[in-house]
Amino acid sequence: MDYHPTQVLRSARPHAKHSPDSRYWRSFKHPVFIKEYAPITSVHFSPAKPHRYAVTVATRVQVYAPRTQKVTKSISRFKDVARSGCIRADGKLIAAGDDTGLIQVFDVNSRAILRTLNSHRQPVHLTTFSPLTQTQLMSASDDTTVRLWDVPSESEIHVFKDHTDYVRTGQVSPSNPNILVSGSYDRTVRIFDARTGACEMTLGGGEHSHPVERVLLFPSSTLLVSASGPIIRTWDLVAGGRCLRALSNHQKTITSLALSSDSRRLLSGSLDHLVKVYDTETYKVVHSMRYPAPILCLGLSPDDTHLVAGMSDGTLSIRRRQPKPSQFVPDNNPFSTTALRSGTYESFLGGALPSVGQGSLSKRDGQVKQIASDANEFKVQSQRKRKLKIYDKFLKSFNYSAALDSVLEKNVLPATSFAVISELAHLDALRIAVAGRDDVTLEPLLRLVLKHVTDPRFGQLCCAVAGVIIETYSSLLGQSPVMDSLFLRLRRKVSEELRFQRELTRVKGALDMILASSALSA
Repeated sequence: MDYHPTQVLRSARPHAKHSPDSRYWRSFKHPVFIKEYAPITSVHFSPAKPHRYAVTVATRVQVYAPRTQKVTKSISRFKDVARSGCIRADGKLIAAGDDTGLIQVFDVNSRAILRTLNSHRQPVHLTTFSPLTQTQLMSASDDTTVRLWDVPSESEIHVFKDHTDYVRTGQVSPSNPNILVSGSYDRTVRIFDARTGACEMTLGGGEHSHPVERVLLFPSSTLLVSASGPIIRTWDLVAGGRCLRALSNHQKTITSLALSSDSRRLLSGSLDHLVKVYDTETYKVVHSMRYPAPILCLGLSPDDTHLVAGMSDGTLSIRRRQPKPSQFVPDNNPFSTTALRSGTYESFLGGALPSVGQGSLSKRDGQVKQIASDANEFKVQSQRKRKLKIYDKFLKSFNYSAALDSVLEKNVLPATSFAVISELAHLDALRIAVAGRDDVTLEPLLRLVLKHVTDPRFGQLCCAVAGVIIETYSSLLGQSPVMDSLFLRLRRKVSEELRFQRELTRVKGALDMILASSALSA
């Protein structure tokens, strides 16, 4: 029969220092701070791997490589301040507007201007490609219009003029290329349909008390999040635009919103220097991050490995985390590392892959030959033998006194010490382990009992051990001053605990009377 190691029960901490969400978001480490000479107004990640991101600052749009955090492309062909650099879904094109009202579409690799769209008459604060129809582009401007463009022909598909103030934010639906959402300083969120060219729904006419700074659609396009002042609101579009929640966790205006890849976490950045993370099921704040300056823009990579924030003082903050091996998305490429490790590449070197039981292929001296194998052969996986702790080794060899001594050292956790004591009591070997000790070897055990006798987790075991010690060594009291002082301290501590428990009982009785009388009066 195999020996079963001692089970050390870890006590649950009622107030853990960090929740799982906090540990996850704290794993975004190694912050890199890049100082620019102007406020950073936009951060946008490419949906295509390797998920490069465009940072818009002053009159430039810079493309960063996520692995090196270095600028790979810098586009500075703007006459005025650039706005809203956006990378297309395939990662090949980038669009941006500027304060002259001009929109330009660039090739990411050559930085050449491919298209110029110049119908806006005031600064363009939003340019975004349609996720499903990559030849279409949405723009929004301070001239109160929202426009949908056909990029190849440089022509407008629709012009929406329903807003009455600056339009600073918007998005094309990720599930329907005909649905456009925009937020304006007229304190409304409007939903447009490109098929009819009309506004189909208006949200927040009475709810928004501040200009709408950001809107964000969930991937299903059934829920929408809007940021107005320091308040976030969620809207159910299927229910006719009903407001589901209003969250007020920031002290200043919210300037940016972002979703995690699985849409289970919502991030908000604000001028109060904070980024807050919400659980999208309960809409409770699960983590907060503080930054050195007001946040103007925020971006989370599609693979949830990079968190980038742009601030008003020109600081770009880049945090990254290393995902666990189990979190890597499997690659369908047959030449991937996983395929090479499994030997799949041999089929491409030597022709057809042999059937099971007919052997495998090996390449040697330029010739491919078969390595014979048995059709019935199988590999027996050996299990690693579990290494026993020192106290388990003593218990296994019935050396109970040595097992107890091994857990009385200063660096051993009390949970481990009392787990071994509980095991000794279960084996009816506690008296054997305690017996035959002098004052030097008995002192650590008595000090352990004295330290934890009032601990609710170990009090019962301490009483059992103290009873065995007193029964075994009562006839030797008075022979060691150290032992005598420890016994006196133990007696005094137990008396104080009993007095404390009596006071608690009195307080409990008084509280019960007060609560009972208040219930009767009510």
